[in-house]
Amino acid sequence: MEQLLYHLLQFGRTQEIVYELNKIKEEKEDIEFIKEYETLMNSNVYVDSPLAISATEVFRENMNLFDIEVQEEIMKGDNPLEFPGLKFTRTADESKALNEDKTPSVIISASGMCEVGRIKHHLKHNLWNPKSTILFVGYQAPGTLGHSIVNGAKTVKVFGEEIAINARVEYIEGYSGHADQEGLMNFIYSFISKPKHIFLVHGEEEAQNVLKEKIEKETGILATVPGYGQTFELNELIEMTCQISKKQNKILRLYVLERLEKLKLEINDMDTNIREDMDNPDLKDEDISIINEKMKDLEKQILNIIEG
Repeated sequence: MEQLLYHLLQFGRTQEIVYELNKIKEEKEDIEFIKEYETLMNSNVYVDSPLAISATEVFRENMNLFDIEVQEEIMKGDNPLEFPGLKFTRTADESKALNEDKTPSVIISASGMCEVGRIKHHLKHNLWNPKSTILFVGYQAPGTLGHSIVNGAKTVKVFGEEIAINARVEYIEGYSGHADQEGLMNFIYSFISKPKHIFLVHGEEEAQNVLKEKIEKETGILATVPGYGQTFELNELIEMTCQISKKQNKILRLYVLERLEKLKLEINDMDTNIREDMDNPDLKDEDISIINEKMKDLEKQILNIIEG
């Protein structure tokens, strides 16, 4: 798919991207701009996420709550969430059809870290394509497929298949759903009655420690970055009352069950993916043999787990 552009989004950012694309497409009076982005300007934009589609409908139904500037644009007939070429793929079949379409397009697929959902099918069909672009606009946690792609992996596994990353990979931080350090500090400054103590429980360890030092230095409020399994009692003095040195058996059991549920989703996706391949009349015998060998390997691994 020529010059395919993916936006990997989480809830709320889909509408921001649609809004921005609407504004870009309106700037057609700029001749140089048109020449440079002619393909993008004329491409269809697909919102390929049931949740994002539902959220967009909520936005559309409550446009009276938009700020004055946007409402003025709506009154002029410019709906910020509608423009020519914007399409919504509601069904799984519509989503699959996008990977068969060879025309340039933009696909907005809302699975922030590429772990589950429709985005994995799009990645399988396009990561190898040097004419594709994968654009991330959200944080990618370590250990996720999205993190591997953003951080320069040469290959990744999608549905158990090793896929070479030849597509252009880009990352925009400006659409993060979380406040940055300045935003968090402004939030603390905004309190009339300042908190006695602040616990930092979200984010990467290095960033948490930097923010902790900044809070204590600039506001005088004590801050704590709690470790795994620590328990604190909130009295006049904040005291740690318990420290678990390693995962308890119960927690580990829950972790294993969570992994099992994730594996089930992966197998369901793999089932859909293989059946699609088998229905392809152009599939070569050697390709079928490769898939068969991979299935044998997977079967052996599953039997090893079952037999202990």
